[in-house]
Amino acid sequence: MSNQQAPNEPGLDLTSTWLETGLTGAQVLARTEAGLDNRVPDAASRTMWQILRANLLTLFNAIVGCSFVLLLLLGQWKDALFGLTAVGNVFIGIVQEYRAKRSLDRLAILNAPHALVLRDGTSRSIDVGDIVRDDVLLLGPGDQVPADAVIIDDDGLEIDESLLTGESAPAPKEPGSDVLSGSAVVSGHGAARVVRAGVESYASQLTAEAKRFSLVNSEIRNSLNRILRWISWLLAPVLLLMVNGQMQANGGWERALATGDWSKAAVGAVAGVIAMIPLGLVLLTSIAFAVGGIRLARKNVLIQELAAVEGLARVDMLCLDKTGTLTEARIVFDAVHPTGTTTVEGWEQALGWFGSDPHANATARCLAERFPLSPGLRPVSTVAFSSARQWSGASFGADQNAPGTWILGAPETVLDARTEPAVSARAAAAPLAAAGMRTLVLAHTPALLPPGDSSHMQTPTGCTPVCLLTFRERIRPDAARIITFFQDQGVDLRIISGDDPRTVAAVARAVGLPAEAGYDARQLPSDPGMLTEVLKDNIAFGRVTPSQKRDMVLALQRAGHTVAMTGDGVNDTLALKTADLGIAMDTAAAATKAVSRLILLDGRFDRLPGVVAEGRRVIANIERVSVLFLAKTAYALALSVTFGSLLWDFPFLPRQLSATDGLTIGIPAFFLALMPNARRYTPGFLKRSLAFSIPAGIIVAAAVFGVNFYAAHAGSYTVAATRTGSVLALSLTGLWILAVVSRPLDVRRAGIIAAMYASLVLMLVIPLFRDFFALEWPPDDLLAAALASSCGGILALGLLARLRGRRSLDRRRRSLR
Repeated sequence: MSNQQAPNEPGLDLTSTWLETGLTGAQVLARTEAGLDNRVPDAASRTMWQILRANLLTLFNAIVGCSFVLLLLLGQWKDALFGLTAVGNVFIGIVQEYRAKRSLDRLAILNAPHALVLRDGTSRSIDVGDIVRDDVLLLGPGDQVPADAVIIDDDGLEIDESLLTGESAPAPKEPGSDVLSGSAVVSGHGAARVVRAGVESYASQLTAEAKRFSLVNSEIRNSLNRILRWISWLLAPVLLLMVNGQMQANGGWERALATGDWSKAAVGAVAGVIAMIPLGLVLLTSIAFAVGGIRLARKNVLIQELAAVEGLARVDMLCLDKTGTLTEARIVFDAVHPTGTTTVEGWEQALGWFGSDPHANATARCLAERFPLSPGLRPVSTVAFSSARQWSGASFGADQNAPGTWILGAPETVLDARTEPAVSARAAAAPLAAAGMRTLVLAHTPALLPPGDSSHMQTPTGCTPVCLLTFRERIRPDAARIITFFQDQGVDLRIISGDDPRTVAAVARAVGLPAEAGYDARQLPSDPGMLTEVLKDNIAFGRVTPSQKRDMVLALQRAGHTVAMTGDGVNDTLALKTADLGIAMDTAAAATKAVSRLILLDGRFDRLPGVVAEGRRVIANIERVSVLFLAKTAYALALSVTFGSLLWDFPFLPRQLSATDGLTIGIPAFFLALMPNARRYTPGFLKRSLAFSIPAGIIVAAAVFGVNFYAAHAGSYTVAATRTGSVLALSLTGLWILAVVSRPLDVRRAGIIAAMYASLVLMLVIPLFRDFFALEWPPDDLLAAALASSCGGILALGLLARLRGRRSLDRRRRSLR
């Protein structure tokens, strides 16, 4: 082994033979007791109590829950039906957060259960958690590096760090090189000293960062939460106003408490307050997300969080990882290029041997498919590839069909720049490498390599360049088409990779992006403002570290972009988690899939347009039906304040509002939310919805107020008859709002609206329904007043709808300029 000085820490001294024998049992025990082992505390991303507390213990739920319990205690179970919807909302919220928590808790970058170490002079397999600092790791092909370490000995050791750094080429390692936990050995053997273990290791720190709990950034959910916060602030004062108004309407506090009429007042107050809450909108949104998720699952797209269904439809910046996303994460042979020298016989047979050599590295193995091994071809001496040499070689006897010595390696290492053929070949290789191709030279010399130990073999002199070989990453066949799709949709694209900037730029050009050169992320500015400018002016970025990827996503978000990020490596986890939508490929590491919101199970990039279409359908339909629910909130608030201030009886029972909600909102909204809708997403969902629903709600409240004003001043009517007139006015104006938001009408939408009108008639004429909902057919003059008030409301809604249409047309015209 290479001679390195052993570290000397107080209480943890190492012997002079440590590199040859490894740690002793006593040294391992001392490090374990000092907490220097590789165990990592199994900390949960979020506790179950935290999830329950966030979804249950809110002011909103307190008011709804108390209202539900109060009605049950008063024996008014028919008026407590809203409680089922509230329970459904809480249940869905808990389930969504628990699924996200469970996914994060399973996150792990290290998946190898055992590791081979040198202790007390012998190699032994131990649990990964039992590794301690200064342990000597023995590494071989297929091993995963379990802790951060420094190489102390190598024999052709190559480490695949693509999952951690994005560098697609296996990295050759030599004594003194660092290796990160989570990387994998591709070829060769070696030994390494552990320098960081447990929570200090790279894999553990990356895991801890990725385990931070967060929910997907959803405009629909954010907008609903904002509405619910506003309503929560209003609930308490409106509730006090309603309680006082209802008690006064029942003869005052003293009389109502003495006679027991306070229970009627309580029912009226609950009706007014609960009507303000768009409980059904939250539930319907979750259902629409769930149906969207099921539809996408049929296309092999897994949605890990329901709200992610809308994500890709809102994205205006798509950041693509190169390796495993645009490319298939493997090197393939590209082409043979002449060097301008005379061709040497047997070069194809020599390449066939290099490709089939059991000790070949990943690049050389790519030759096997194009150049098959010639039967009977046996070398008399070989030199395995070494990161220090940067070449491998084989010598064949004169009786073979590829006589002489063949060298395969980097042009700048193999060729002597003092000869004319070498100068010409290196000049030809330069533009190939600049184009992002991995370039090797095959050279020949008649002299044979000496047999025996090749560890100190020097590059043979006088080699004649025979041909140049280029290798590239295989680009996914659907990549260019999908890139064009997103460009046509107005989505900006950036390619962010840990690979060589030239390679990244070459891939970008191959899929149709105008990337003249790749930007080396090692030159990225640390200033956020300057970073934003660099991202604005460049498309392809190489040598990007995991933390830089996250910083780039944050910079784009600060610039106002909604960012989606694709990836498959552990190096992508921080950026995927930070992005508004993280998308993992089927080949992604387990940790990458855990933090992603969306997984392409079959790895087909062409699934993304379908995800966009599904997101558009959900967003457009939820915006449409949200107008119905928010209009209800507006008229409920207006009625509560008006009737509470006037000390009038609230015009509805809770069960009557449940019926009108079902006819004008709930049932039709369910079907509308699931219908096709290809409208392109435009920001401002909540603002557009409120711009129509608030005035529409005020118009409905005015129509209901008109009925009650007439009933209070034109004659003596029963409470049931007045409430029935109010139900009629509310239903007719509410159904007109439904007709407005359903435009453009087709057979299905018209059929839904007609069915709701028919249901209203049945509710009024069938005795069973009339008795359940406490309805009474109103006298003719009150019926006429209800119809007249409804017609006035419908005319006002028609004018509002026309104004809304003009505004929508103006917005579209401005967007096309």
